[in-house]
Formats: sequence, structure tokens, C-alpha cells
Amino acid sequence: MNVLDFMLILLAGSVAAGFIGSLSGLGGGIVVIPLLTIVLGVDLHYAIGAALVSVIATSSGSAAAYVKEGIANMRLGMFLEIATTLGAVGGALISAAAPSSIIAIFFGCALIFSALNSLRKKEEHVVEKSSNMAVKLKLPSTYPDAKGNNVPYGTKNVIGGFSMMGLAGLLSGMLGIGSGAFKVIAMDNIMRIPFKVSTTTSNFMMGVTALASCVIYIQKGYIVPDICLPVMIGVLVGAMIGSKVLMMTDPKKLRIFFAFIILFLAGNMIYNGIKGNF
Repeated sequence: MNVLDFMLILLAGSVAAGFIGSLSGLGGGIVVIPLLTIVLGVDLHYAIGAALVSVIATSSGSAAAYVKEGIANMRLGMFLEIATTLGAVGGALISAAAPSSIIAIFFGCALIFSALNSLRKKEEHVVEKSSNMAVKLKLPSTYPDAKGNNVPYGTKNVIGGFSMMGLAGLLSGMLGIGSGAFKVIAMDNIMRIPFKVSTTTSNFMMGVTALASCVIYIQKGYIVPDICLPVMIGVLVGAMIGSKVLMMTDPKKLRIFFAFIILFLAGNMIYNGIKGNF
């Protein structure tokens, strides 16, 4: 396969990855990495580097809209980014040193968890009273509801959420995914922040987390423009198409359909990791 054919296949596959990632709510990296490693035979470390670049691009684009609309909590996001950034650097260092087969197994397990988490029933809950630490850090805020009214919400268990964010950053840096499912669990389940705020703030944080990991991957030589450029463009285009399709269809049915695709990819990654095919 010549370079042009490789880049065209990668571009088309990345569009599909961005489309699936947008509709499933899990991001394009979950499909980009199996595409690069299993289909195109790219080393797993280079695939993770390309996926991290795509995370930065998609997060930067959507985060600006969420901040402008007043949904994402910037103060909360910047505070929790301390944990995710430290975790991401640690994860990148582990990934650079660990065998590809071990990383593939971890990646498959993370995909299974993310896919199942995307199917759980999302309930919007609002905590009125915040913990003392949350108040001192000025983390409680408001978000606009469907009618445009500002709904105030509180924040609980700051230390627990911060610790979970460290794990999310570790997995992001190690596996090249946005690890949005783990970030949302930290904010939604542990800190009791409304789901809409959790998802948008998580998206706001992903780019910074991925950027911290990219520094390590650049130093190791795993960020290759010939791979990263078509991946970044394809995932962005696919995500834009997916967001438009999502508005016209039933998101619940789409998530169920694509969750099965992701579970298949996860099984494939784990199988190849156990067999040592990476």
C-alpha cells in the first residue's frame, strides 16, 4: 500500500470514527485506534498519539460552544484539570514503557466500560447544598435549562471527584481516549453535579488532558503528521455529520446500536492483545 492510499483509507475511516464517536457520545478515538492497529497495522503507540491529537481537535471545537452557552463549569473544569493532567502525564509515561499487548487489553476493557456506561439511564439531579470545601473553592454554579432559566446547583465530595479525575487522566494518557465516561462518573455520581454540566465540562477538560499526554508522545516520537493529520480532519468532519444526524434520530436507539459495535471492537482488541498480535 502506497502513502496516498494509506492516507485516503485513514481519512475515510476517521470520518466514520468521528461519526460513530459523536453518535455514541464516546469520541472518535475509540474507533480510530482499532482502525489503525487492526486494519492498517500501525504500531499501537503511534495510534494512541494520533487519537490524542484528534481528542484535542474535537474538544477544542465543541468546548468553545459549551462555554459560550454557559453550560460548562470552567472553574470546576480548571480545578479538576490539575488531577487529570498529572494522571495523563503518568499514563503517557506508563504507555511508552509498557508492551503494546498489555495496553491493548487495558484499552479493550476501557471500551467495554465506556460502552456500557453510555447505555445507562441518565438522570438529571440537582444538589442544592454544597460541601464546605466546594464553597471555599467556589465550585457551585448555575446552568441554563430548556427554557433558558438559570438553575443553581451545588457540589459534593470534592476529594473523591478529584481522585477519580486522576484515574481518568491516567487512562486517557495511557490509552489515547478522552476517558469521558470516567470524568462524568467523577462529576455526576461522586460530586453530584447535574449530568448536562458533567458532560459539557468533561468535554471542556479533554483537550487539556490530551495535550499533557501529547508532550510525552512527541518526545518519544509517536506523533507522526502523516497519520495525525488525516485522523484529525476525518474525526472532525465525522463528528460534525454525527451531530446533525443525532438531531434527527432517536439517540437512545443509536447508542444501543453503536454500543454493540464498540463492544465488538473491544473484544477484538483484547483478543489480539492476549494473542500478542501487536
